[in-house]
Order: sequence, then structure tokens, then C-alpha cells
Amino acid sequence: MNFKATLILGWGLLSAVLTAAQPTPAPEQSESILILEGTAHLGTGDVLESSAIGLRDGKIDYVGFARSVDRAKYDRVIEAKGQHIYPGFIAPNSTLGLQEIGAVRASRDDAEVGTFKPHVRSIIAFNTDSEVTPTVRSNGVLMGQITPRGGVISGSSSFVHFDGWNWEDAALKMVDGIHLNWPSTHHRHREEGKIDVRKRKTYDQERHEIQRFFSEAKAYAEDWNRPSSAVRDLRQEAMRGLFDGSLILFVHADDVRQITEAVHFKREMAVQKMVLVGGYDAPLVADLLRDNDVAVMVKRVHSLPRFAEDDVDQPFRLPKMLEDEGVLYCLQNAGDMEHMGVRNLPFYAGTAHAYGLTYEQAVRSITLNAAKIMGVDAFCGSLETGKDATLFISEGDALDMRSNYVTEAFIQGRAIDLDNRQRQLYRKYQTKYGAPILD
Repeated sequence: MNFKATLILGWGLLSAVLTAAQPTPAPEQSESILILEGTAHLGTGDVLESSAIGLRDGKIDYVGFARSVDRAKYDRVIEAKGQHIYPGFIAPNSTLGLQEIGAVRASRDDAEVGTFKPHVRSIIAFNTDSEVTPTVRSNGVLMGQITPRGGVISGSSSFVHFDGWNWEDAALKMVDGIHLNWPSTHHRHREEGKIDVRKRKTYDQERHEIQRFFSEAKAYAEDWNRPSSAVRDLRQEAMRGLFDGSLILFVHADDVRQITEAVHFKREMAVQKMVLVGGYDAPLVADLLRDNDVAVMVKRVHSLPRFAEDDVDQPFRLPKMLEDEGVLYCLQNAGDMEHMGVRNLPFYAGTAHAYGLTYEQAVRSITLNAAKIMGVDAFCGSLETGKDATLFISEGDALDMRSNYVTEAFIQGRAIDLDNRQRQLYRKYQTKYGAPILD
């Protein structure tokens, strides 16, 4: 075999491997679809038994009961009796697509060098060819907020769907907000086998630096009509939307003092919209959050308590506590191995249901609540007419890891491929050892 033939064969084999690992993005919706007789969890807190959900031209054009719909108006009918229909689940505050293998530095692109970097946009680093993404989609997580890490101001996040050829195809909202890591007020000091909580000596200085940076950004925004010959500051320009309400300030903070000072800082700087990310102590200052219209992206509920004196189930009950206080919240997955753990997001909602939320409240915590918090609820987050047809069908309870089995999923009406690397390996070794394939 000559060199040219060998090269062609090699590229062909490589192409086959890549194709098997990453499903090809689906084509645009070309036929209208009607999903009949399933139990539809609308994401709004409501549920429809024996429902009919119509999809046309990438949008939802009918939501109602099966007995009332005209089947003849649709090209394809999916019988979903005994199955469940959900809006696409949303993963807030995620590094999915920004890193592939945590132990390989070259595959991590979730943090940029620097301290104050609001102009750094995560969207341009979003990898639509990640092998992790298909494993997430197979559990119904179809959209997410791609968020940078590191520094005091990490950069800007973007809202995407998980079925694009490139980041421009995937982007639903190029920039939705700026992420600020509020400095911790105290640290744990270990001495002679004892742990003592002490105030951080650098806290006041760090807070002063944040205040100075925001004051400069505010002055820059107020002087936006400067002469075109004036020197442009890309960092300050990236901050302008915080003061006119077009961008959200996402503040990463957990303890009471951090949260309290961040909310007062919002008022002092005239920041229009703020969302708390983490918020372990948020129920303790629920009145403050509610009065200042501050929502919470709840830290990973499958976590240990922060302090030894906390109840062991404190993280599990946090969503219920915020629900009772009337604070808008959603669930997120930041933490160790977070990009691959996004597939567990539905099961966090299941745990929150087991510890106090009603089932529909749990569904809403990863659908419409998340969409509202990120300002994208006009086109996603619930099964309502006029919204994007981004939804999926599960044979069982999508919040229960024992019965969740997604059979069909649609992103903007496109029927996506639910295969993934893990399923491929499962089939491979089931075949090798002669066991029946359960797919």
C-alpha cells in the first residue's frame, strides 16, 4: 500500500472514531411533530395528564389535552402514553465545554490570567465537540450557562444550547452577566490540633479594590457619550450593562457577611440586577434577598454541610428553605469534577424533592426558575406556546436515577442524537462478553 492510500485510510479511521464519539448536530426541523398522551411537566409548576404538545418550525405551537388536538395538522405523531415530557433542563454556572480532562492542562480553558477581567468572554472557548456534552444531553440537560472561573472578576458568562457545530451556532445569549467572586471574610486557622475561625487580614483591602474598580466602571458608563477620539477601556466597557440593567451581576458568596455586604454593595453601586451564586447561608438573610430582588443559584445539594454543627441534611433542605421564604432560586453543580457531573443535575432536583419540594417545584428549579434568573425565560424554560421547542421525553421519572431514560429529545425542534461515548463503550463490552444489550 502506498503512502497516499495509507494516509487516506488513516484519516478515514480517525474520522470514524470522531464521528462515533460525537453525534452530528441535528438538521433544522422539517416536519411538524405532535407528542400525544404523555404526562407533561410544564416547568411552571403545572402538570397535564394525557397531554398534547405540538412542535412546528422550531417552536411549541400547541399545549393542551390530547382529546382536544387535531392530529391531522401534524406530519408526525409520537405516542407517549405512560411516559413523561419535560422542558429541557438548564445547567447554570457550568464549565461544561470549557474543559475536557481535568488532569490535562491543555484541555482546560475555564480560567484566564488576571484579577479583574470582565471583558473575558467564556463563549469563545466553548467546545461544541466535547465528548462530555452528549452524556449530559442523555439525561435531559439540553441548555446551560457557560461560566469562567478564577480571579476577583472571572469574566462574562453565556447561555447556550448543547447541539451546535460551533460556539456561534450554540449561543442563545452571547453575554448574560459578569461574575464576581466576593472575598471571604474569615478563614479557618488550625493550631495544635484545634480549628479556630479568624477574620482575614486582607478582606478590607480586597473589598476596597472591588469598590474602586466598580466606581471607575460606573463613571465610565455615565460618560459613555465621550468623544470618539477618547481612549477606550475594554474592561470598563464590558461592565456598562451592569448599570443599565442589560447584564446581571453574579456574585459568588456563601456566608452571611459576604451575602449581606454584597447586597449593600449592589445598592451602593446602583447595579440593577444581582444573582447570588452558592448562597449556603441565604435562608438566614432571606428578607434582605427578597426585598432587594436577589435570586440564588443554590450550591450543589449533594454536598457535606459547611460546619460540623450544621444538620447533615442541611444542603438537601436548602431549596425548600428558600421556597418557603419566597426567594427565587435554581439548582447548579459547581464543585469538584463539575463539567462531567452536570449529568447529575436532574438527580439534585430529585433530592430536593425528597427533602421538601413538591415534584413540580423540583422540576421548576432546573427549568423555568433557572431561565428567569438568567433572563432567558421569554424563549425557554417551560412548555408554553411560542417558546423554543427544546424538550425531551422520558420513559420514567427524569429526576430519579433509577428510572430516568430519555427516549427522544429536541432542541429548537431538532431531534437530537442521544448516543454518547459511555453508551458506545457499554454496547462494546456487552457484545464482547455475550451479555444482552439493554439500550
